[in-house]
Order: sequence, then structure tokens, then C-alpha cells
Amino acid sequence: MTPSRARLLILASFCAIWGAASASTWSTGTWSTRTLGTQSTRSTENTQFDLVIRGGLVVDGTGTAGRQADIGIREGRIAAIGRVNASAARDTIDAAGLVVAPGFIDVHTHADDLADHPLAENFIRMGVTSIVAGNCGSSSLDIGEALARVRLVGASVNFATLIGHNTVRFAVLASERRPPTTVELAKMRSLVWKAMADGAVGFSTGLQYVPGTYAEAPEIIELAKVAGSAGGIYASHMRNEGTAVEEAVNETIRVGEGSLCRVQISHLKVDAPSRWGASARALIMIDEARKRGVDVRADQYAYTAASSNLGIRFPAWVLEGGAEKIRQRLQDDSTWRKVRAEMKQLLADRGLSDLSFATIASHAADPSLNGLTIKQAAARTKGRDDLDAQLDQARDMLIAGNATMVYHFMSDDDVDRIMRHPEVVIASDSSVLTPGDGVPHPRGYGNNVRVLGRYVRERKLLKLEEAIRKMTSLPASHFRLGRRGVIREGWAADLVLFDPARVGETATFEHPHAYAAGVPYVVVNGVTVVKRGEHTGAKPGQVLMLAPSL
Repeated sequence: MTPSRARLLILASFCAIWGAASASTWSTGTWSTRTLGTQSTRSTENTQFDLVIRGGLVVDGTGTAGRQADIGIREGRIAAIGRVNASAARDTIDAAGLVVAPGFIDVHTHADDLADHPLAENFIRMGVTSIVAGNCGSSSLDIGEALARVRLVGASVNFATLIGHNTVRFAVLASERRPPTTVELAKMRSLVWKAMADGAVGFSTGLQYVPGTYAEAPEIIELAKVAGSAGGIYASHMRNEGTAVEEAVNETIRVGEGSLCRVQISHLKVDAPSRWGASARALIMIDEARKRGVDVRADQYAYTAASSNLGIRFPAWVLEGGAEKIRQRLQDDSTWRKVRAEMKQLLADRGLSDLSFATIASHAADPSLNGLTIKQAAARTKGRDDLDAQLDQARDMLIAGNATMVYHFMSDDDVDRIMRHPEVVIASDSSVLTPGDGVPHPRGYGNNVRVLGRYVRERKLLKLEEAIRKMTSLPASHFRLGRRGVIREGWAADLVLFDPARVGETATFEHPHAYAAGVPYVVVNGVTVVKRGEHTGAKPGQVLMLAPSL
């Protein structure tokens, strides 16, 4: 027998054992085998449970219709689904009138500082039980240390992370605008390899940000190959999300083909009014790639406004070399005239006349500007609000230390079209938020429940079961977060209970710091973290690693 043949037999044996375990259920002291996806209807009179959830409408995350059932939980796992004797439980939840769904899985977050804010209330209180950080090319460089810290501190949500290209590139090239040498590329590959070995679930890029924007596709493919060889995914904030969105989608798919990675297009959108409607072609390109065998999906948040930093509005060459060089360029009159002319052209290309679409979420140098548009800030600080004054205001803020912004420049039609696509996941693009800190995008408090309230209940754009699939089994399978995202016996007891008549957002752009409504219970690994709408303080979250591909 050849070595390769032997390895295949070992892998096949492992997969058979893992699959058999996934398809088994524990019933009154004996094992019974069933087909995955079916639910047990047997009585569990003599079984002890840690928690029983009684009488809810169980929507299991697969997209199939919900049904009334009890759920018995033991040792962090779903032990029984069907008719469960609640007297055999240490604790019970009456779920009458509530939907019981798998905990929502948010695969696009910027919660890299979870260990500093372990309760993660803005996520958990809208039903999110698992998050993936390290997106848009930005992550911890030492993934092993970051994961160890989360384990030590504990968290209310499960946590996984990608390794970020910007982080890796900056560690080797700083913010230089050039290709890496052969030696430098080898160093970058070794950093990605170490991150994957330490527990990263994939590799991310932020190609609109410095220094990632200076990288060409061959560099990205070489680094993505390292992640792909370890089973990781490639997640990309693309190089352009508006005026050249089709070219950016093509590049992202090409990286997947070249690296043999699964591909996640981050926060798919059309952020230029001049190109509204281009989402139709972008989605066709995804479908065509999938037919060719590229495992590509996308995610989106349910709003027509984006959020990013202020620097992204400036030409990329302005941002090379760090804060001091940026300041020197912007304070040089001749250079500033050139920059200002380029910014005006970029606005015109997008179909935008000024910066009134840009709202200041957080500007540490002058918090009194938080909540104002750039146009309003210019009127306050400069006594005029014409375009030149607005651009001068943006320059002053960048020199003073940048700012976090909310950008209103997308269309409802594009958001709707993207949301209806079956391969698009719901994800917030949020960090862990602190009540009262700035005027952030409300998606961090309301993204998932906005989908359930506005797009399912009110507008009927999606069926309830499909919306839940997009928040649970679809992201779990694509990111290989094993035994999560479906209500199935033997799988993790991550669950959200919500009132379908009340669930929704209370956060607005004007008043974003407001928790979700209609989510009375959230369970993470069998532990109740939200009880009667209040956080219990529990931190049962786990660090999630890549699961085997079956």
C-alpha cells in the first residue's frame, strides 16, 4: 500500500467515526442511530438534563419549516429534541409563543478586543452566540496569544479569528507602497503559517486600507495558499465596492481559484450611487464561479449605510509612510491642492456631490463633532459648508488622528437583491460596543434582529426559516465551525429564543446605543447568558477552531 493510499484510508476511517458520532443520540442510557437532520420524537422520561426549553417553535437552521418541540440540554450539548420531561431538568425555560433557533453566527466582526469586553452585550443581546474577528485584513499578529487571552478571561460568546493581511504585511514592510521581495514574501508566508497553526480559521484582506491596498493579486494568492492548505477560508474586503465592483469581485474569486481557498466576500454592497444596481452582476459572477467549483459566498449587513475610517476617503498614496508623512503631505499647499482635486474626482465618479453622506461616529480629537456630518462639522468649525470647506475639514480631522465614520451611500434595492441571494450570510461588521461611546453604526446593536423584524415580519422579503439559515448553518458550514449552526442532537447548545411578533431593533443612527427588543433568552454552550432580557454575567463561550471537512 502506498503512503498516500494509507493516508486516505485513515482519513476515511476518521470521517466515518466523526459522522457516526454526529448522527447518534443519547436516549435513556443507550445509543440510537438516526439520519442527520431528522428530529427525535421519543420520550425521555428517565434522562437528567441541565436545562429543558419547553414548548417553543423550533426552527433548526437548515431552512426547513419549524415545529413545536422541547429541547433537552446536557453538558453543553443538545441531548434531546421532541417531547422532553421537564421534571428531569435542573432548570427550565417556558418558550411558549417564542421561536427557538440556533444561536446566530456573525462571521464578520471587528471584536478583536473581546478579552477587554468579554460580556459582548451588543452581540449576545441580539442573539449572536459566535463571532469571527480578524476581518478586513486587521487582526492580532500573535493569534496563539490572542486566543489564550480569550480563554483565560472567558467570554459570553464563542470566538474565532482570521489572520489579517494588513497586520502581516505591516509587520514585514510597514506601510511601504511596493511589492515584497522574495525574502519578505517568505516572512509573510511564515507569519500566516504560524497563525493558522495557532488556531486562525482563515486569512483576510482589507484591500481598501493601507498597507493592503498596495498589494497585488499574486502576493495575496501566495499568502492565501498557506491558509487554504490548512483548511482555512479567504475573506476579503475587496479593493473596490462601488465604481469598479465587478473587477473587485473578479479579483476576489481569482484569489480563491489560485489558492484553492473557500472564499467569503465581505459586506457585499454597492457604495456608489453612480453604480446602484451593479449588485445584480456581482451576484451573477458569484453564481458563475460556484458553477466552476469555486466555493464562494458573501455576507452583508442590513443597512444602506457603511462604517469605516475617514482615511478611506483619501487617495491611497496619501496614506503611505505613517502619520508624520501623512501630515507633511496634507500641510503642503501644492500637495494638498493635488489631493483635493483627486478627492473631488473620486466623489464625482461615485455620483456624490459633497461629503454630506459622511457622518462622524467617533473623533477623539474633538468628540463634540460626533454625530455631525462632515458638511455640518465644516459649518461649525469653519463658518461655511461648501465642498472645499468640507474637504479642509476632512483633512484637519485626519491630521488630528483620523475618525470613525458612518457613510450613507447605498440603495435599498441593492440591499434587498443581495439579501435574497441564497449564498449570502447576515453579518454585522461591528466591534464590541460600549454604551455611550461615540455615535457608532446601529448595526452593532441591531443587525440580526433588524432582519427578523423589518425584512421578515414587516416586508416579507425573506421567510423566517431562510433568514435563520443565513445567520446559522450557512456561516457555520462555510467557516467550518463544527457542530454549530443547527439544532441537532449532539451539537452545541447555542440557542436564541425570540418573540416573532416583537423582535426588532431599537437602535437608530441618531441614538445607536440601544439593545435589541424581543430576545428574552440566549443560551451559549448550554448556559443561559440572557435571561428574561437581561445579561446574567455568564461567560461560557469557547474558542472555536476549524472542524474537519466531511
